[in-house]
Amino acid sequence: MTERARGWCGRIVCAAVWLGLPAQALAQEAEHGGGGLISIDKSLAVQMVNFLLLLLLLWRLLYKPFVGKMHERAAVIKQALEEAQLARAEAERQQEEHAARLRTAYSEAQTIRDAALKEAADEQRKLVAAARVEARRLVESGRVQMEADIRRAREELRREVGDLATSVAERLIKRSLRDEDHRKIVAEAIASLSQSTS
Repeated sequence: MTERARGWCGRIVCAAVWLGLPAQALAQEAEHGGGGLISIDKSLAVQMVNFLLLLLLLWRLLYKPFVGKMHERAAVIKQALEEAQLARAEAERQQEEHAARLRTAYSEAQTIRDAALKEAADEQRKLVAAARVEARRLVESGRVQMEADIRRAREELRREVGDLATSVAERLIKRSLRDEDHRKIVAEAIASLSQSTS
């Protein structure tokens, strides 16, 4: 027998004795002249034995299985609490893991963003440099074209001036004119030259 069972048996015996004392007192009172409810004789011993057997039977059939079920229930509850604590710890671990992954993903995204911004800045610098080179090339090409146009214009002007001077010379020679006529012809040539250049 376990310690608890012995304790319960002791309590039951004490209860039986405690209940039996008033019965014994009533029985003595009945012997001395009053008719009591309980008479002390062999039937009282049989009733006590029957009562103890009933208590033992109830203890075996009801109390012991009831206590066993209570212990079993307590064990199930304890196991459920332990599983809940393990589940909570697992959930906290997963939450921390997800938070760490989130921080890592944010860090990687920040790194990618910074790299993209740097790449965009580098690309912008390259495009600006290429645009400047192209602008210089276009300016240089325009300058060369303009200088070529100026040279052609000068050549044409020289030809025209030469033609004009030849024509003036021819007129002078043909006419053999006086100085006043020569000055007049030169003035006309200069006026026609200034009109053709403008």
